[in-house]
Amino acid sequence: MSVAFEPEFVAGLTAIFEERIVFNRVLGLRIDAVAAEAVRGHLLMRPDLIGHFAHHRLHGGVISAALDALGGLAVMAAIGARHLDETPAQRLQRFGKLGTIDLRIDYLRPAVGERFVLHAEVLRLGSRVASTRMSFENADGRLLASGAAAYIVS
Repeated sequence: MSVAFEPEFVAGLTAIFEERIVFNRVLGLRIDAVAAEAVRGHLLMRPDLIGHFAHHRLHGGVISAALDALGGLAVMAAIGARHLDETPAQRLQRFGKLGTIDLRIDYLRPAVGERFVLHAEVLRLGSRVASTRMSFENADGRLLASGAAAYIVS
């Protein structure tokens, strides 16, 4: 059963992710959809994100950082869904201790294009650790990289 988040919670989560986490703003990460089960975002190619100048490929570090960030966003959404008895403002305060403790990225194909789509889902949300799975695709839905991560949540 899907949870319907309040607009205030989604707006607050978006502000944290897109604006207050400065590195996400530097990368240009944007949220497209937030649900308790999964999140989706996108990233537009810019010249300052190129990793290989001759082939106009996105830098692998950008892919890794973007997948890590989206995995963290998925955990935030899952935590928000777990605590629906609290106000949106109270739930948004719960993310202060969230941090990556393990990250694995598999680069499958060169990331060439103008727009990239990212997906993340929480596989397990425990009281101390959350596990996620992420994907990084081109605009046509072709999988370019996949990731898995663990986050400390307490």
